[in-house]
Amino acid sequence: MAIVARFMIMGFLLSLLGGCATAPPERFSQVTRASVGEQRIQRVSLVASNYWFRPERIIVKAGVPVELSVRKEPGIIPHSFVIHAPEAGINVNVELNIKPKVIDFVPQKAGIFEFYCDKSGLLESHRKMGMTGIIEVTQ
Repeated sequence: MAIVARFMIMGFLLSLLGGCATAPPERFSQVTRASVGEQRIQRVSLVASNYWFRPERIIVKAGVPVELSVRKEPGIIPHSFVIHAPEAGINVNVELNIKPKVIDFVPQKAGIFEFYCDKSGLLESHRKMGMTGIIEVTQ
């Protein structure tokens, strides 16, 4: 009987968590080319929510400093922003909050590099659930 009660409670909790997720934006429709300001800095803003990033594809130029402002939407689910591309001079792993965090880097090499959330839910990692995107570095 105790086992049945545990499964019922788990099912109830999972249904609550599933209902809290916001619908992701249309996949692969969000592409942003970094804008270059007067100080020759490429600026991009990125928002994380329940299992998605917006934009999910960012285009920047190699050799030009990037200022990436990243935040998460309000909610109880924790999110992070991770990109591990040492060959391009990019190595970031930050916890996200509703207050934007500014990440500075200078991409050194052209290529396509994945960013993702490294948090895990009850069943799967956010990355496996589709919380990924790419930074495309051009010449």
